[in-house]
Amino acid sequence: MSKKTRVFKAEVQQVLDLVIHSLYSKKEIFLRELISNASDAIDRAQYLGLTDKSLIADAPNWKIDLIVDKEDKTLTITDNGIGMNEEDLDKNLGVIANSGTKAFAQALKEKQQTNIPELIGQFGVGFYAAFMVAESVTVITLKRGEGQKAVKWTSTGTGSYTLEEAARDKPGTTIVLKLREGMEEFLNEWRLHELVKKYSDFIAYPIRFSDTGEAPAEDAQPFNTMKAIWKRPKSELTEEATNEFYTHLTHDYNPPLKTIPMSVEGVVEFKALLFLPKQAGIDLMMPNKKYGLHLYVRNVFIGADFDLLLPEYLRFVKGVVDSSDLPLNVSREMLQDDAVIRKIKSNITGKVLSTLAEMMADEPETYTAFFTAFGRVLKEGLHHDYENADKLKALMMFRSATRDGNALISLADYVKAMPETQQDIYYLIAEDLETAKRAPHIEALTKRGYDVLLFTDPIDQWIADTLREFEGKKLVAVDKGALEVGTDEEKAAAKKKIETAADDFKELTAFIQEHLKDHVKEVRFSPRLTDSACCLVADENALNPSMERLMRAMNQDVPKQLRTLELNPDHAVIARMKSMLEADKADPRLADFADLLFGQALLAEGSAPQNPQRFTQLVAELMTQV
Repeated sequence: MSKKTRVFKAEVQQVLDLVIHSLYSKKEIFLRELISNASDAIDRAQYLGLTDKSLIADAPNWKIDLIVDKEDKTLTITDNGIGMNEEDLDKNLGVIANSGTKAFAQALKEKQQTNIPELIGQFGVGFYAAFMVAESVTVITLKRGEGQKAVKWTSTGTGSYTLEEAARDKPGTTIVLKLREGMEEFLNEWRLHELVKKYSDFIAYPIRFSDTGEAPAEDAQPFNTMKAIWKRPKSELTEEATNEFYTHLTHDYNPPLKTIPMSVEGVVEFKALLFLPKQAGIDLMMPNKKYGLHLYVRNVFIGADFDLLLPEYLRFVKGVVDSSDLPLNVSREMLQDDAVIRKIKSNITGKVLSTLAEMMADEPETYTAFFTAFGRVLKEGLHHDYENADKLKALMMFRSATRDGNALISLADYVKAMPETQQDIYYLIAEDLETAKRAPHIEALTKRGYDVLLFTDPIDQWIADTLREFEGKKLVAVDKGALEVGTDEEKAAAKKKIETAADDFKELTAFIQEHLKDHVKEVRFSPRLTDSACCLVADENALNPSMERLMRAMNQDVPKQLRTLELNPDHAVIARMKSMLEADKADPRLADFADLLFGQALLAEGSAPQNPQRFTQLVAELMTQV
């Protein structure tokens, strides 16, 4: 193989320039990134070796070595993992395939270059951190497998890199950093030891050191403890150690919101270290985004993003599971119906839900922050996990009519705050909070001191039917069916008032019914309204208007649903129309008023008038008559 010089792709050079020239003092993170990459390479070699024994025919003692040559001012990081060939080097170091450099650059600009290491890890460009401390980087690597050739990759990070054949007889990867002036601290044993303990103590392979320029002695004491952090007793888990492991695992440089260690013994035995993130990633709601936990079997890495260990509605949970009850030569297909996996999943689900319940009870502000970030995903469980339905209901939070702004309330707190005369839990589905809070359907309820839950997340429309009751209280949609509130005496009084109004206004309701017969199913008087003239109400089992609009937007065939137009007998507009009808049954304004009422009811629920031009024309004409 002859020596080749290639130019970095534009996005790589952009990242290199940002990293190299950033005014960032904490350059030490380069070591964390390179050790993490070395650990991943060994993980991959172990995993592939489970099914292809030829890859590990050398029976390697897995290790990561740090080799210092003070005379040459070089720091070398070497591993005996999977290694790379020419194609891998081009793919991994010549381009940035999955990191989204524009997003990286934008994030860097927004943070004003104050959080370089966080962004480096977050956007998957950790290798390039080496150029913060090195004037040149050389990679010598040999991929495991028959017929592979060693390759050397060299760059100064200034626009191009070279590839050429190299001399190397053992598989793995060696990265040689020629340090810049002023970076001599990274040649000191104590400094490297400090950084390994700080960032990489949990790495499962020995990180050894030599300052002779040669490989460490076989009996060299590793810098790290090598004990898998998820296997340590809970009493030994420090916040600093678990936070660093979380960063290593997820590339999220915010500390986790909650750390959940697990050690389960009995029918199924496994250990796990789980994390609840503080913030939702931008890809959380992407339909094809991989999710899941890292799976180890007897300390051997099996795979990341193991979704069989979590229900989809807990896909925000990060962490590691290690079980000795599974065979080493597992595949995802083999585990699809595995009883052990199902039991592990059930245990993890129960533990996460109980942790959330404890957080809700003991740390309400923390839980509210969690639910604000991940509640939309957690709600999916109501539709899919009937076994844990009651636990999930208790974890739900919603906005409400009587709470300020975006404040959330749980179902339990809602029930506690119910007046004695209130028997049901009321809710309204709407597309946004402002529309919901102004909805005419909630007027009579809020005037009585009854709160109304406002279902304004898109997913709320899908889960409403699963939330039929909570603690023996029925959930009632305020925009569906007949609404009865208060004591038996109050219900009887309201019924009598409606019957009286129906008799007094029967000619008017008959007129409106006939005029709007193609648009409404019925016209009647309502106990819901106190301030507004009218509202539209669906049948008990009909689609709500928000769902209907959503389905139409998705080009689904939705049959036309006629709803009931409810009127307020105490409203001045209704009284005016009654007087107009009594004075002149042929008054053309009556039809206009009926059309305006219907359009007003549509607008109040968040729908558009069926003929917006006609509606605005009628409003303009009415304004000129005032």
